[in-house]
Amino acid sequence: MANPLCHFELMVNDGEKAKAFYGKIFDWEFSEGPTMPGYISVDTGTEPGGGIMKKPDQAPHCALSVYFCVDSVDETLGKVEAAGGKIGMPRTEIPGIGWWALLFDPDGIPVGLFEPKK
Repeated sequence: MANPLCHFELMVNDGEKAKAFYGKIFDWEFSEGPTMPGYISVDTGTEPGGGIMKKPDQAPHCALSVYFCVDSVDETLGKVEAAGGKIGMPRTEIPGIGWWALLFDPDGIPVGLFEPKK
C-alpha cells in the first residue's frame, strides 16, 4: 500500500516571511480561513497541499520534513539565495534515479528537492 505525501506543514517564526520565500521559489498560492485563525493554507497547484503555522514557544525549533519534486534542481537552487535562503547541499546525483539537493529557508528549515531522471 502506497503512503504518498498528503500534506505538509511548516512551523516557522514568521508566516509572512515564509509566504514570501516559498512564493518566490515555488510559485505557491496562500490563503487564510476563518476556521483556523493564523494558519496559512498552501496551494501548490496540485495535491498534496500544506500549511504554514507559527512555531509554538514550546517547540524546540522550526521544522519541515519533506522533499519536493521539481523540474530542475539547478533552476530552483538558483532562486534560493535571492529569496533569503541558503543552499545546504548542491545538486547531487542518485545514479539511475535522478538528482537531489537541500536548501535552508530563511528560518533554517531544511527542505529537500528531487528531480527525477527523464
